[in-house]
Amino acid sequence: MKIAESIKKLSTESAFKVFQRSVELEKSGKKIIHLSLGQPDFATPSNIVEAAKKALDSGYHGYTPSNGLIQLRNAVSKDALRRYNVDVDPENILIVPGGKPIIFFSILIFGDKNSEIIYPDPGFPIYKSVIDYTGAKSVPLILDEQDNFEINVDKMISLFNDKTRLIIINNPNNPTGAFMKKEKMDKIAEALEKFPNIAILSDEIYSRLIFDNQEMPSMLQYPNLKDRLIVLDGWSKTFCMTGWRLGWGIWPKSIISFANKLAVNDHSCANAVSQIAGIEALKGDQEEVKKILKEFEERRNLIFEKLNSFKNVECFKPGGAFYAFPNISKSKMTGDEFATEALETYGVALVSGSSFGNSAKNFVRFSFANSKDNILKAMEILSKMVN
Repeated sequence: MKIAESIKKLSTESAFKVFQRSVELEKSGKKIIHLSLGQPDFATPSNIVEAAKKALDSGYHGYTPSNGLIQLRNAVSKDALRRYNVDVDPENILIVPGGKPIIFFSILIFGDKNSEIIYPDPGFPIYKSVIDYTGAKSVPLILDEQDNFEINVDKMISLFNDKTRLIIINNPNNPTGAFMKKEKMDKIAEALEKFPNIAILSDEIYSRLIFDNQEMPSMLQYPNLKDRLIVLDGWSKTFCMTGWRLGWGIWPKSIISFANKLAVNDHSCANAVSQIAGIEALKGDQEEVKKILKEFEERRNLIFEKLNSFKNVECFKPGGAFYAFPNISKSKMTGDEFATEALETYGVALVSGSSFGNSAKNFVRFSFANSKDNILKAMEILSKMVN
């Protein structure tokens, strides 16, 4: 049996490998504190769950249009207007099962053996995985700790050439938790104006998990980029709906048809019941979301304080998402070694920085999508390892 060479280029997401190993250790009797997966520990808000139950009772058991229910696309459009004061045509919105299809479709549309695609490093590992799969050249845009893991505009421009088809921007960033404010996004947008042939994928999946009362600057707010901009967002992180598998992409009019064809070929349509729940999430009461954000900010403050109290750890203060990304080089261990010892010896599951790019070998990612009690327990345990 001979398989395609291209499939061998796909990698995976290390957080799931860590989670799988954690489960194996738990089955053997070891207690594990889970700080690896980017999955909120909160239940999906009850009003969303009730909307899904009602949808089932009302007969939402079949296919929907491949681009998503018009009611849901209208709700996404109104959300963009409410949050960013931007009019988005519902016909330019594609509803998909989670955020990853938007990444996959964007890179498939622009990637081939004669193209280059720029992605953040450290960054979400699926970016590079899919770029490599298409045969395109994956070009890392290194995010430095000295820049607070924000994009260095001069460095970004230096990577552009005639083969550059797409650049991926992730704000707030996974794995670092870095958040670029409007002033930085203005500079990035201004620089991109001078390179009109480069498409942009703006991954904004953590757009409502922003701390310190800062406002999210969406790439949607730059009309000069509209004709080549894809924006990814969704329900998983904000509304604690990871298992509902629901996300959206806002696409330029010129390529939405290609994305929709990929949807038809890949999954036909998103889950009907999840789509009804998604409408309630966007249009319903938002008080639970505000409480969740407040809790995440308190956890951020806690883990930032505790990590920086260790003499061999230095941690940048995350501005968004729910990740801390400390530098552990003073511990004399690599990120791989640190993460392995933390799990196998101390029972704390986290992810090595190398899982997110070659530039992050001296870092590890902590997900603080777990309770303050468990974070405190993990910090007390790891203090024996790093002090």
